[in-house]
Amino acid sequence: KERLKTLDFEQMSTAEMAMAKRMLARLSLPVKPIPSRRGQAALLGDRIDWRRTLRSSMRQGGEIRDLALKKPRPRWPNLVVLCDISGSMSHYSRIILHFLHAVSNAKGAGWAKVHAFTFGTRLTNITRHLRQRDVDAALRSAGAEAQDWEGGTRIGECLHVFNRDWSRRVMGQGAVVLLITDGLDRDAPGALAKEAERLSLSARRLIWLNPLLRWEGFAPKAQGIAAMLPHVDSFRAGHSIASLEDLAEVISRPDDVGEKARLMSMLSDSRG
Repeated sequence: KERLKTLDFEQMSTAEMAMAKRMLARLSLPVKPIPSRRGQAALLGDRIDWRRTLRSSMRQGGEIRDLALKKPRPRWPNLVVLCDISGSMSHYSRIILHFLHAVSNAKGAGWAKVHAFTFGTRLTNITRHLRQRDVDAALRSAGAEAQDWEGGTRIGECLHVFNRDWSRRVMGQGAVVLLITDGLDRDAPGALAKEAERLSLSARRLIWLNPLLRWEGFAPKAQGIAAMLPHVDSFRAGHSIASLEDLAEVISRPDDVGEKARLMSMLSDSRG
């Protein structure tokens, strides 16, 4: 199991892949609540609830006998996943969708809602399919819904459709976005950068998982990667069980940038 955690999904045998899927089914993606100004009644609250205190005093002739207390009401963010299913990503996206199925059906993880989309040459909403309890049935129906498996890649156009048609519906306040793609795109880098920036401005955090980070000496040479990198909050690997375990540890840390700082420095040097 320890060896399997660090093994690249693409290098796994059929038996190893089956074991990896069982391990991913038990992996969680917990999140911390977002601080909220709204309060809720609490016996040991840290703030005085003046409204309840005054209402109580009115029932007692205007005399304040006890102070009603309140504490901040927890508010949980949405998780929005955009998963690339093009030809260069299909091997990784299939097993990552197993992980996302577990996240969608986990109890007590804290997410308000989990929304999942696939994209290659078009954007497909597979949220309702991942809510099925049986993972095989869920992925079969998701695969039937998404007609562009193992096809080309138009990240910029698909992000445009998401920003235009879905962002206001699923993002809410404080949504965390997971963008899972290798960044190898056919669209113009200028349009891609614009849509990535728009997505970033709508999200509380935009985390990019890229399986190409498995390669030592990886550099942001592809135009699509260079266009999107400045607009993400964190840039992390997504090629193994260990990389997904790392994601679970840092997803609630606002200071985590992954490999972004190092790669931005490389990008700046290459442009200079």
